[in-house]
Amino acid sequence: MTDAAAQTRDEDPILLCERREGVALVTLNRPQAMNAMNRAMRRDLAQLVRDLGADDAIRVLVLTGAGTRAFTAGLDLKELGSGESKFGEGSAQDDPVVALENFPKPIICAVNGVAVTGGFEMALVADILIGSENARFADTHARMAIMPGWGLTQRLPRIIGVSRYKEMAFTGDFIDAATAAEWGLINRVVPADQLVEEAMKIAAKIAESDPEFIAAERKLIDEGLAGSFADGMKAERAASRAWNASRSAADLEARRKKVTERGRTQV
Repeated sequence: MTDAAAQTRDEDPILLCERREGVALVTLNRPQAMNAMNRAMRRDLAQLVRDLGADDAIRVLVLTGAGTRAFTAGLDLKELGSGESKFGEGSAQDDPVVALENFPKPIICAVNGVAVTGGFEMALVADILIGSENARFADTHARMAIMPGWGLTQRLPRIIGVSRYKEMAFTGDFIDAATAAEWGLINRVVPADQLVEEAMKIAAKIAESDPEFIAAERKLIDEGLAGSFADGMKAERAASRAWNASRSAADLEARRKKVTERGRTQV
């Protein structure tokens, strides 16, 4: 089922949303503009993400872009340059990155082409990134003399290392999909025509697990990484004692059988 989640002021929807057995596939749909995020797309994407977050039937979000050229080129600089919209315009309710940061379920980003500047920042909010052979990443904030505001200076050096990030930030140069995988930015590189289905397969596996547990473990991981190792270990031990004490023997046995059977199919 496909929703016309938001309409362009022309003919085509600027966002596509397909639901498949607990997974929502959201596609940025302005391929003629490198999927650049104009004011309407930013506002409508933020609302769609909030709606999906509140939908108990949705357990995982997959985010990608239309076509093979671009995931998203970031903010629509033509719109900004024309004066039709301004930096910082609108409230947090209109900010798609804030909505993604607050999304209470796992996010997979399937990078189908270039992810540039604001688009790069938005991709980094995801829990898991995979890329097609066409995926490329660049931070052009310095070239545009625009200060990052969606987390690039904080998230990316934690993923690829400070020195590598500074080279990207200060030069504005692209890295390709193979380099991104080597640096640990994306989990894997897949053929362009298999990208979305690969992301959906990963999402389907995640959706099979207990959503309450996934939410709790995701929170534990993210909060632990934001603090010290010692504090993270204390939080894990406390969470482990509290969660595991609530498990019944019957529940554990039923899950053990399912895990064992699944393991046999993967050998």
